[in-house]
Amino acid sequence: MTIVIEGKRPLFGHVQIGGAKNAALPIIAATLLTADDCLIENVPYIEDIRNMVRVLHHLGVAARFEAPNVLRIKATRINRAILPLDLARKMRASFLIVGPLLARFGQADAPHPGGCAIGTRPVSVDLKAFQTLGAEVGMDADYYIIKAPRLKGQRIFLDYPSHTGTENVLMAACLAEGTTIIENASIEPEVVDLAGFLSAMGARIYGAGTSVIRVDGVPRLHGAVYRVMPDRMEAGTFALAALITGGRVSMEGAVAQWLGALTGKMREAGATVTVKGGLYEVQAPDVLRPTDIQTYPYPGFPTDLQAPYTTTMTQANGNSSVHETMYDDRLRYAYELQKMGAQIDVSGSGRTAMVHGPTPLYGATVSALDIRSGAALVLAGLAAEGVTEVTNAVYIDRGYEDFVGKLRGLGAAIERRDSSVDACPVERGEEPIDWGVVPYRMETSV
Repeated sequence: MTIVIEGKRPLFGHVQIGGAKNAALPIIAATLLTADDCLIENVPYIEDIRNMVRVLHHLGVAARFEAPNVLRIKATRINRAILPLDLARKMRASFLIVGPLLARFGQADAPHPGGCAIGTRPVSVDLKAFQTLGAEVGMDADYYIIKAPRLKGQRIFLDYPSHTGTENVLMAACLAEGTTIIENASIEPEVVDLAGFLSAMGARIYGAGTSVIRVDGVPRLHGAVYRVMPDRMEAGTFALAALITGGRVSMEGAVAQWLGALTGKMREAGATVTVKGGLYEVQAPDVLRPTDIQTYPYPGFPTDLQAPYTTTMTQANGNSSVHETMYDDRLRYAYELQKMGAQIDVSGSGRTAMVHGPTPLYGATVSALDIRSGAALVLAGLAAEGVTEVTNAVYIDRGYEDFVGKLRGLGAAIERRDSSVDACPVERGEEPIDWGVVPYRMETSV
């Protein structure tokens, strides 16, 4: 799939921000903790979500979109605890099913997860925590084989505040015997949203949003109806699209509470950012000032907005430095931007870059390397002279719902060139699903 952009058109208007991908994925995984019906609202219809639904289908779970962005799940018919290799290699979030399966059924077989090629992202935090809770972890070919007849609450100190590690342990601890204390936990808003869903299911969780979370295990969880939080990364991307094109874009004001680091940097760059009447609005300045960023876990500057921000700084009046602290291979997209005329020097370590601006950008054929760099290249195309083609744009579909349509609604000259069709019809409810209870049978061999 290719996205074609004719640049030099400022963006103006209001954009609807969808549900947060990084909150919806663990919330979907958490539905495996109960046999009851769960209804999740504001779920983005993106490729990562569709792949997670495919994972549930593989396990024997009934799951489908019953209305736009409304997902119904009933995990009564789970008949295996094996995550398929092909789906696991498509996204890192697939590993989030391990905690729920381990807690509810005492076993889970999962390969090392894949996803975007942005550097080393181990699952050692998750595995070490499962072992602390009493699980045995082994390896067989491509799979981790994790077993625990009964998880028991313990005090766990995470080696670093991994958000997926925190989420996996949080879900596993909900059905563990006794109390679990998670120290050095991630304080990301999406972790708090997961805790909100688990609490709606009957979990006893205290301290979510702080570095110490306490979970009192319960015998069972029940179904729930829950609405996923707005996506702060999507909101940040559209805010930067306004900045790089010299436009003005507004969106739902609720996202403002999670965009503090980005808001501060945009104001430092000269943007006018206002939160008023339920709206979060970004207006570009006449002259964009250079700013330095360093990524850091929340509430620091988010690594997922590093590529769009770096791209925006190519239009700033001076030099900006970028330091990526989270992942060791996330600046590779700079070489794609150089094809468009950007002057970006990347250090030998691959973690630091100097952006020399302002540099005119020119249309070229470039390739998306991951979700966020793909979005960043689209932003570059919006600011460039001429026509830009972003190939391999399937990455963008993994993290943004109707990205092209939303940009077009703001005045962009942009289109998709895609001959593929939706490959998962059952997710939208076209085929009937039996929601009844059947005898439980667990498949364990790979």
